[in-house]
Amino acid sequence: MPEIAPHTRLRPSPYYEATLAEGVTSFTPYNQVLIPMGYGDPDAEYDRLMNGVSMWDVGGQRQVQIKGRDAASLTQILSPRDLSKQVVGQGKYVPMCNHAGTLINDPVVNKLDDDLFWLSIADSDMRLWARSIAAERGLEVEITQPDVSPMAVQGPMAPDVVASIFGNWVRDLQYFWFDEAVICGIQVKIARSGFSKQGGFEIYLMDGSRGTELWNIVREAGRPFDIGPGYPNPCERIESGLLSCGGDTDDTTNPFEVRLGKFVDLEVGDDVIGIRSLRKIKEEGFRRHQLGVVLKGEMPSTNHSRWYDIRVGGKKVGDMTNGTWSRKFRRNIGFALVSCAHGSGELVKVQKDGWEIEGFLCELPFR
Repeated sequence: MPEIAPHTRLRPSPYYEATLAEGVTSFTPYNQVLIPMGYGDPDAEYDRLMNGVSMWDVGGQRQVQIKGRDAASLTQILSPRDLSKQVVGQGKYVPMCNHAGTLINDPVVNKLDDDLFWLSIADSDMRLWARSIAAERGLEVEITQPDVSPMAVQGPMAPDVVASIFGNWVRDLQYFWFDEAVICGIQVKIARSGFSKQGGFEIYLMDGSRGTELWNIVREAGRPFDIGPGYPNPCERIESGLLSCGGDTDDTTNPFEVRLGKFVDLEVGDDVIGIRSLRKIKEEGFRRHQLGVVLKGEMPSTNHSRWYDIRVGGKKVGDMTNGTWSRKFRRNIGFALVSCAHGSGELVKVQKDGWEIEGFLCELPFR
């Protein structure tokens, strides 16, 4: 099996050594950082997330820091969601688009001060994008990638673990809100967030040299709750209907097609990137929509790494953008990005690895 050659373009996260000690079996690049994709026991990793507590190295979820006199202006220009009422300590989920209204990232925008914002990004170069727009508009800002690396603690017991470390005040954090904390001299920010529907927190480490220390603190605090390592679990996220920007979207996908229209405020100013196109798309109607697809058969299928054609009557009507064997529903399921002419309950056929598999469309999330 070929090895991945080390290179400064692909770097380990601050928790890398800790994940090796945990027995990580695979990695994937995310924002040029290696993040774990399994520890050898997918059933146990899923069970911890659903019924207990799981800790994740999500250091690849980088921060684009926007600081300066025009920081609030630039952040709004990048955001088709109205941020005018956002306050310090609050995060907002934003479907960021290019000028054509195409989704290019879906960060949580965290407001740290009136002149300081973090874009907690999915996998694409938003730092370059933000710098380009700032230069184009002549804005007075500094755009950097700070030494900030999140660790996620997810699952129904996550509040018990995080509260045992930092205090019961963390239980009162509202979803996407955050606050500062210190543990053993390690500065962090704690956010009520994470890429699962099971609840939990993201702990933003402010000093990458102390990743293993923080990992071990959380590991020890979670021992009474049988904590263990995990990662953004594809089975849980598909079951829960969570979008993977860049995985479930292509170069023409707009927010309305993938259930993000509620995060678009069409009344924001004309200077917001993509807003004119989004207004036009909303007025004229969009071509595709995102549904679930349930495949026939009771044999587990492996997760797939590319899109598969969805056909009705021999004609392609869209794509299956992801898929997994659902431990919860005991069926093979996935997301469908299909023509709006086709809807929930319709029978379809998926062309997958030389096979034609029957299935049906349904609403998301799966029930």
